[in-house]
Amino acid sequence: MSTPTPIYQKLLAAIENGDLRPGDRLLETDLAQRFGVSRTPIREAIRRLETDGLVAHKPRVGAMIRVLAQQEIVELYEMRIVLEATAAQMAAKHASKAEIHTLKTLNAQMMQVATDPYKVAMLNRKFHGCILSAARNRFLAQSHNSLSHALVLLGKTTLESSKRVKDVVSQHDAIVEALKSGQPETAAKLMRTHMEGSLEQRLKALQLDG
Repeated sequence: MSTPTPIYQKLLAAIENGDLRPGDRLLETDLAQRFGVSRTPIREAIRRLETDGLVAHKPRVGAMIRVLAQQEIVELYEMRIVLEATAAQMAAKHASKAEIHTLKTLNAQMMQVATDPYKVAMLNRKFHGCILSAARNRFLAQSHNSLSHALVLLGKTTLESSKRVKDVVSQHDAIVEALKSGQPETAAKLMRTHMEGSLEQRLKALQLDG
């Protein structure tokens, strides 16, 4: 696969942070003006987003950000819960002291930037990515990566209130302690509960937007 272009990365980021929302049309002229480029790189980026399953073409409408049905979101989270819980279970067996320290640092930083949803979401992704790395299983990582594009379609983060961030950080702390003390089953159970809570928040946000 070719290296993603800067315009592709910018469009991907705009979808991820909610600037471009599911259902939004992607007009080449508007996007070219927005990013200060010609329509050609915009067209190429849209084509790649379509290949990745993030963009759909509708008759008489054109390219638009794909909208996930509620059942698709539930199924996506069900798969994510399985993978994340398994990653936590494996990480409890393999995580190094350095990785435990990194997880604690990332979690502390989340609390420090609790009023900035974009930064919180970025740190949250790094936190979960660190656990995935600590699992030491390349096939698990590949399975998780295959979900990454679909996860982008969820849009903006649900970590928009300081209270929600505080709750998540507390859950993260418990997971890290289970990893540190080498308790695989506890780590898996805590991660599953954590991710089930994330699904609940996502569905609530979906209802509010609807």
